[in-house]
Amino acid sequence: MQQLYPEPGPVDQDTLIDLYAPPPDPSLRVNFVSSLDGAGTLRGRSAGLSGPEDKRVFGILRMRCDALLVGAGTVREEGYRALRLDEQRRRWRLAHGMSEFPTLVVVSGRADLDPAQPALADAPVRPVVVTTRQADAGPLHDVADVVRAGDGHVDLAAAVAALRERGHAHILSEGGPTLFGSLTVAGLVDELCLTLSPLLTGPGAGRITAGPEHDVPEHLTLRHALLADGQLLLRYAR
Repeated sequence: MQQLYPEPGPVDQDTLIDLYAPPPDPSLRVNFVSSLDGAGTLRGRSAGLSGPEDKRVFGILRMRCDALLVGAGTVREEGYRALRLDEQRRRWRLAHGMSEFPTLVVVSGRADLDPAQPALADAPVRPVVVTTRQADAGPLHDVADVVRAGDGHVDLAAAVAALRERGHAHILSEGGPTLFGSLTVAGLVDELCLTLSPLLTGPGAGRITAGPEHDVPEHLTLRHALLADGQLLLRYAR
């Protein structure tokens, strides 16, 4: 892996971890992979666009977050399993004053998640489900803490504030596109880590954001650009 910007040169594992250090203040970071022509998935899943180095960064971002925020649809479509880290990453977290595992947070407006879903039922720490005040969370209370934010639809600003109150200063979101779009419209995205895969997938797949048109763009600044196996790994922040 090579850094192209701001300082060109090789990147070892320790340097890579440092390059993805979160800012001192609470932050919300989004991580996505995209094809060159803007597709967010290949054959319905983002994994088809990924590669070994993208997955390495994916693991580092999870290691460095307090909470992992994902939409219910992504949990189902991507086949999320329990949020477990390998022993080396757990040791790193503990050595840096963090909990052994990050907390999985699933956003579901209808709270229609299966409590037996492995991401919930097998979680190493109790997950959080964010839903509306009207939703019937039912058996989800047996496997997760239920946080209610918003009437009729999830109020993401209130949800993020509730997570901060729980001590989750640095939040990582892996989508999906609808959640990313909603976070963007709400002005909650502080950082985007974007991997560009050297593929042209053609028409059919959606973008990495989805939802109603938004005509107030957010300006982010490029913090670094890395190159590995033909993939560009970009970090943008406010």
